[in-house]
Amino acid sequence: MTVLLATNRRDVTTDFIALELERRAVVFHRLNTEDMLEYRVLLPNGDPSCMRLVNRTRELELSEVTGAYYRRPLPPEIPHNAPSTAAYMQAEWSAILRSVWNALEGRWLNCPFAILRAEDKPRQLAVARAEGLQVPRTLITNDAEHAKNFLADGAIVAKPLRHALIEDGGAGKVVFTSRIEQDNGLTGIESAPVILQSEVPKRADVRVIVVDDQVFATMIESQAHEETSVDWRKGVRTDLEHRAFTLPHEVEKACVAVTRSLDLRYSAIDLVEDPDGTFWFLEANPNGQWAWIEQRTGARIAEAIVSGLVR
Repeated sequence: MTVLLATNRRDVTTDFIALELERRAVVFHRLNTEDMLEYRVLLPNGDPSCMRLVNRTRELELSEVTGAYYRRPLPPEIPHNAPSTAAYMQAEWSAILRSVWNALEGRWLNCPFAILRAEDKPRQLAVARAEGLQVPRTLITNDAEHAKNFLADGAIVAKPLRHALIEDGGAGKVVFTSRIEQDNGLTGIESAPVILQSEVPKRADVRVIVVDDQVFATMIESQAHEETSVDWRKGVRTDLEHRAFTLPHEVEKACVAVTRSLDLRYSAIDLVEDPDGTFWFLEANPNGQWAWIEQRTGARIAEAIVSGLVR
């Protein structure tokens, strides 16, 4: 039995999984995909289920992999002076990695292709509604007039459909959820579609980690500070209170159902609790961060994930 960790060199979250696997004396292979050029690839008869990846110190046989964890692998690093040649080589290595992902169908937590499908935020909203969760009034558009009409019914927030990071010469800029109260906040909306939602009054933010049937809910006291009141990720508050708590049974059950309906075994779901105690669904991240939750609250998330990988 071997567990595959498909990740990158700098991913601290995978370190938590590796430590738990070591604690249980489970054999695992950490595949940092930017280092693929260190491997020799062998596919007898071209059969990906028999693929072997061999580097200087270890050998990975896909036929021996019983569980696989997909955690933000990066494109292979290609040290070549000719851009066209480097692009060709990277495409070939990426094709091999896709063969690895396909060959391990049924053994993933989460399947890479399910992650890609689940990142569709409009689909997430539809699934959440279908599973009984409250979802804010929503408009996705790049039409200024429709956006202004939507704003006329009350304060709204805007957030990206896909990428929350703008690359700017190496120093990335995070696109946080922003409050819009006047028409001038919609300037430039024609340039790209955006998610607009009615702003839900908050008592707190909630991060819900779902691993198969297990649920780890964390209350984030975002309303204690002005800079975190709209988006708790904004600012550098190291004193932002986190505490583990138990969701109402129906909400917990709905979070598990959303995860399954998105063909996932793991998800990081963001909810908002309003002053009346109603929980509102914002989004589900199929590959979201969880290590800081374990550090802050003691939730045994790594144990749950490893149990899912070795079951």
